[in-house]
Amino acid sequence: MVTEEIQLMLNDYFDVIYTQELTKFDQVFHPGSVLYTSQDNNVVVRPIAEYREIVKGRKSPQELGSPRKDEVLMIDVLSDEIAFAKVRLRLNENVMVDYLNLLKVDGKWTIAAKFYHRAETIK
Repeated sequence: MVTEEIQLMLNDYFDVIYTQELTKFDQVFHPGSVLYTSQDNNVVVRPIAEYREIVKGRKSPQELGSPRKDEVLMIDVLSDEIAFAKVRLRLNENVMVDYLNLLKVDGKWTIAAKFYHRAETIK
């Protein structure tokens, strides 16, 4: 049951990344969520409000006609309210791998933290 609930939320996450629909974005990400990555030995820490503005200001992969490809690689349930997911998705010319820290808040699964890495660039 828990895994199925998480899978549904991850489907919403994939939709958000592809369409950049902000109403659904606000449902998928916890308001206190933070994104982390390390690029070229530079650690990037981005609060969700900053990431939301980036998403709001760019064209979505759907608008650009980019192919959509996403998959859940792993779901690890720590408790009825805490889980982790590893996903891979295409974001325009990039293939991203994300580790998502998930919390169930008020009966709904949300992303509390996102660690992401550009695994490859498709030319």
